[in-house]
Amino acid sequence: MPFPYFDETIALNEETRKGLPGSFITLPSGVTHYEEGGNPNGHSVVLVHGFSVPYFIFDPTFEFLCQNGFRVLRYDLLGRGLSDKPNANYDIQTFISQLKELLDALNFKDIALVGLSMGGPITTSFIDKYPDYVTKHILIDPSGARPITLSPLLKAVRMPGFGELALGLFGTGSMVKGIASDLFTPELVEQFQEKYKVQMQYQGFKRAILSTMRNGMLGSFIETYKRVGGMHKPTLLFWGRQDTTVPFEHSDNLRQAISHAEFHVFEDCGHIPHYERPSEVNRILLEFLRK
Repeated sequence: MPFPYFDETIALNEETRKGLPGSFITLPSGVTHYEEGGNPNGHSVVLVHGFSVPYFIFDPTFEFLCQNGFRVLRYDLLGRGLSDKPNANYDIQTFISQLKELLDALNFKDIALVGLSMGGPITTSFIDKYPDYVTKHILIDPSGARPITLSPLLKAVRMPGFGELALGLFGTGSMVKGIASDLFTPELVEQFQEKYKVQMQYQGFKRAILSTMRNGMLGSFIETYKRVGGMHKPTLLFWGRQDTTVPFEHSDNLRQAISHAEFHVFEDCGHIPHYERPSEVNRILLEFLRK
């Protein structure tokens, strides 16, 4: 019997999804919430978000790329946003499978693949397994160069039983408060938190977050980065100097693994430079995609 998270009051299904924004597609791994935009004949760009913030985190990037003639796809990872939240192991293979199923179903080929935070290990592992799908790789403050350092409380949360109880009692407030640390700019925090909270009313969200933590998604993927670095695909790397989620020091390991990556650092910027500094990031991104 699933643990009762009493603030998760809505089951996502065909009825409750009526009128919600975006599109939905039934894949073997589950129903995936996505948005496709831009020029159907343009070069394809696919955006993969991170650990817990769904696809709204790409709002500035998605709009910009659509306006500049690209065919753009963003989607919610399983367990996040408006995608299904099955009672499953949320491991790297789950996320690779979802991405491949979605690309095949929507006929996306020769893509530029963007991975933010935990989207870094997902996109890199996808390229490692299916290299022919991807022509260019963009990484934004990616995790996986080193294991994420967890506080004693978060380490304890990974324990069966205790984690469910802790998230049930304190999870909603602490997660909403904690997500503010992704941003260096205080003026953006409140609106970001309000958008983030929407997904927390749907059943299965906290269970998915716990499963993701327990299935190695916050560990090291450095060997995968090294193998993909050896493919020498054009790679663009962004990092906020004041990132406290995936510290800037992790970029040293990433740059050793992918030595040819074009590297851009943003001062006075946190974990999501494309969201905090969209005009600067978009300019660099557009130049890279048009090369």
